[in-house]
Amino acid sequence: QKHSDNNNMGGGTAAKEHPVEYFCSSTLAAVVNYPLWRASALGQSGFRVCLAGANPLISNAASSFPALVPYFYAFSPPYKGMMATVMGMSWARAAIFYGSDRGKEVLESMGVSNTMSTVLPPLVVSTAVQCINMPLVRATITLQNPESPVRNIRESLRKIHASHGLSGLWHGTSAGILKTVPKYVTAVVVKDYVGKALPPVDPTSPNKDRDNLINSAIKSSAAGVAGAVLTNPLDVIRNEMFKTNLGLTDAVKALHKELGWDFLVRGMSKNIVAVSIPVASTIFFTDAFIQYTNSREDC
Repeated sequence: QKHSDNNNMGGGTAAKEHPVEYFCSSTLAAVVNYPLWRASALGQSGFRVCLAGANPLISNAASSFPALVPYFYAFSPPYKGMMATVMGMSWARAAIFYGSDRGKEVLESMGVSNTMSTVLPPLVVSTAVQCINMPLVRATITLQNPESPVRNIRESLRKIHASHGLSGLWHGTSAGILKTVPKYVTAVVVKDYVGKALPPVDPTSPNKDRDNLINSAIKSSAAGVAGAVLTNPLDVIRNEMFKTNLGLTDAVKALHKELGWDFLVRGMSKNIVAVSIPVASTIFFTDAFIQYTNSREDC
């Protein structure tokens, strides 16, 4: 059976038929958005950015627009840990979105309610992914500190292990789960809700492919922004735990002492860009790739 729930990615195509498209879309989104993720990590972690040794053109531009310094740095080499970061993001988002859509298909075929079928798969999959990926997440964020002499992911992992032991590699998992799970559950729920609310595309229309992509752009944008805004405070807390090695409660107290409740919105603008665009582009690219694959099969 080729067509299933119209709210799955791909305009109704069964997720089980397209694991490759999910992974390719996630990889493309990770590559395109790596500099934005880097700028977000700098802003939320409170790392001090200095462009003293940068290209004079970049340094002059940054001095004119100080608020954009993290972006100038993020888009400039060296891109420490880029390959590991991209691969970590790629498999994680692919697993979450594929697992969510495929899990929904399986649960609905078993007679589980639509609400549980929508919420349960991203809840379970994103929790598992966060636990597996945590050492890599901590190492890549730690590596972005401009003042750190650590050169690559391997050195970053070794330094964390040497300083804090094996458990230190999973330090921040609680905040990571509190941040990641709601983000992806929210994104999946909003994606499905907006997909239902949008007017259905006429399958006989000569513009049906364009209309499907427009609908995909709308639902993916809504899903990305909703997930980013909801989870920004937890991103800040998690990154503070990475930077200071404090526990969850102590990190919140330290942030509140330093910034008051303003810590809840620290790096918000960068996070909306860095989180919403990758999530939205992953959803959109998946729809586009699946639509392309289906059009080739129909020829």
